[in-house]
Amino acid sequence: MPDATILAALYVAALIGFSLLGFHVAAVMALLGVVGALVTFGPAVVMNIAGLTWATSNDYLLVSLPMFVLMGEILLRSGITDRLYTALSSWMAQLPGGLLHTNIFASAIFSAISGSSVATAATIGSVALPNMTRLGYGQRVALGSIAAGGTLGILIPPSINMIIYGSITNTSVGRLFAAGVVPGLVLTGFFICAIVVWTWLDRLSGGERATRVPLAERLRLLGDLVPIAVIFLVVMGSLYSGFATATEAAALGTVAALGLAAWHRRLNRAILFEAFRSTVRVTGLVTLLIVAAFFLNFVLGLIGIPQAVAHWVESVSTGPAMTILLLVLLYLVLGCFMETLSMLITTLPIIAPIVAAQGIDPVWFGVFVVIMCELSLVTPPVGMNLYVVQGIRPPGSDVRDVIVGVAPFIAGMLVLVAALWVFPQLALWLPDLIYG
Repeated sequence: MPDATILAALYVAALIGFSLLGFHVAAVMALLGVVGALVTFGPAVVMNIAGLTWATSNDYLLVSLPMFVLMGEILLRSGITDRLYTALSSWMAQLPGGLLHTNIFASAIFSAISGSSVATAATIGSVALPNMTRLGYGQRVALGSIAAGGTLGILIPPSINMIIYGSITNTSVGRLFAAGVVPGLVLTGFFICAIVVWTWLDRLSGGERATRVPLAERLRLLGDLVPIAVIFLVVMGSLYSGFATATEAAALGTVAALGLAAWHRRLNRAILFEAFRSTVRVTGLVTLLIVAAFFLNFVLGLIGIPQAVAHWVESVSTGPAMTILLLVLLYLVLGCFMETLSMLITTLPIIAPIVAAQGIDPVWFGVFVVIMCELSLVTPPVGMNLYVVQGIRPPGSDVRDVIVGVAPFIAGMLVLVAALWVFPQLALWLPDLIYG
């Protein structure tokens, strides 16, 4: 059998190569797993696919995925997120670059009920861009703020990626959710600072100031933030109080979203049909990725690739700091060719044991991995948020404007990674406070 290190390099090269050719990542992972099993062990291992598929998908925690997706879809299609953006913009539109700040704050708040970065970017972008174009905001900073703001969707809880991380590594999802709160708020602050600096250096990019909204109207519009607060309290309150598990909290949040949609008289058959259809599509995609990745990782484990990678890391690493630096470089490279979920699911089974052996806290590492996955959403050539924003961009701009616009926000994410290493309590303080 070829050296496991060589096989690992061939596996990564094949995964990236087939993905760049346009093949679906789940199909590529399944194909590589089947071919590797046949060549190395024969058909007996391949016959384990059915059992492994059932064991992988029969995880109670994964039931929370469609629940959180459905909750976000209902809130989006019932118009609650549109009113959220309008309420925030009434308070911030008078500030220099006001609507740019609104994009970030609206993304952060919507992230707290969605858990999906792509959904966050698409939702905020569709509401924000028409107004920003009308008021003459610079296209690059406008597009960049929306694409970057969307990345908050997988850091601020509830986060689909944290649920998957918890399922793969057997880490408490409640602790992971708590660990994402402070870094998410810090990253939001970094994004705001990037906007302030940009609009200070380029005054014209801040656009015209919108018409001042009377104080009485702004106070009235604050009522549109109440539904979001209700959802957050239902989900996170039930989870942290011990009343519900992560899956049960997701179900409670979905019921609350249905109630709010009915309260606003927006719950009808058409909205439910679109929400259910989108939920099935997203859940099917995620589940297919998880099943294919688990089978591939099962085969790789039999071949010995995780052990070979671990030995290589031990040979070149001088300690946890060097390991994290190597992982930053790895994820930056992979993020240029793979989308978030694929990168997360394919690397964790190999990397998590290496990190655990070096004594790195799994909750802290979960936040680190999620931030690195955020970077993959905005790094060319396959950053999903880049193309989501490109699809709703104003006339006269292209994906290069999005890439240039998002660059300062990428720097902010890397600064956050460094801050987390120097001050790990940014991620660990809140879960330690809640869970002891």
